[in-house]
Amino acid sequence: MTETAARVRFVLVRTSHPGNIGSAARAIRTMGFERLELVTPYRYPDPEATALAAGAPQVLEKAPVREQLVDGLAGASLVLGMSARRRGVTLPELTPREAAAQAWQAACEGREVALMFGNEQSGLANEELARCHAMVRIPSVEDYSSLNLSQAVQVMAYEMRLAGLDEGEVAPPEPRDAPADAEQMEQFFEHLGRSLDDIDFHKGRSPRTIMRRLRKLFMRASPDERELRILHGILADASRAAKMAGIEPRPFKGVDEADQD
Repeated sequence: MTETAARVRFVLVRTSHPGNIGSAARAIRTMGFERLELVTPYRYPDPEATALAAGAPQVLEKAPVREQLVDGLAGASLVLGMSARRRGVTLPELTPREAAAQAWQAACEGREVALMFGNEQSGLANEELARCHAMVRIPSVEDYSSLNLSQAVQVMAYEMRLAGLDEGEVAPPEPRDAPADAEQMEQFFEHLGRSLDDIDFHKGRSPRTIMRRLRKLFMRASPDERELRILHGILADASRAAKMAGIEPRPFKGVDEADQD
C-alpha cells in the first residue's frame, strides 16, 4: 500500500450483513487499499465476514469498530458519501470517477480521505450525508438501481485505483494550513447550534433546517483549524453578549477561546 493509498479509508456505516464486510475487505485489497472502518455493524465479528474476505484477512484484522460515526471519520478533511438516490440533502453530486479524482488529489496533498457507505437497505441517512462534502452516485439504470454494498465499494476502489495509476503520486501544492477534520467540524457545529439557541436566533423557524443549510455552507468553505478557532471565538463573544442581556448561555468547553490567532 502506497503512502497516498494509506490516507484513504472506506467507512461502512450500520452494515446489516457480515458477508458484505468481508467482501468489501476483499474488494479494497484487490485495488491496493487496506483501511476499513466499521461503524455500528449489526453483526461483527462473524465467520461469514472472515470467509468472504478470502485472501484479505489483514484488512479485517486492522478494521476498527466504532460506536459513533464521528470516530470513524476522525482526522478526515474530505468526506464523500455514497448514495443510490437523491435525497433531501443538497450536496454537490459527483460520479465515482469525479469523486476518485478529487479524493486521490486530496490524499496526494497529505489529507485524510473517507469514502462512506451506508446500510444495505436504507443507505446513508440524511444526518450522515450532512457530514459529507459531496455525494457520490453510481449512474445505474433508473428502473433497477439496487447495487450490493460490496459491489459499490468495489466500484469506488476501482476508480480510486485508476486515479492513482493515471496521476501517480501527485506533487503537493504550496503549503497551506490543513482543513479542519470531521471531528473538529462536528465540535464547531455543536458550538454553533448552542450559540444560535443562546441568542434566540431561530424565533420560530426550524433549527434543523437552518443548521442543515449552515452545515452545507461551512462544509463547502472547508475552514482550517485557525479559521475554526476564530469562529469559535465569535460564538463565545455572542454568548457572552447574550448573558449580558440577561440570557444565561449554556457552557461550551470544546475549544480554547484564548487561542484564536
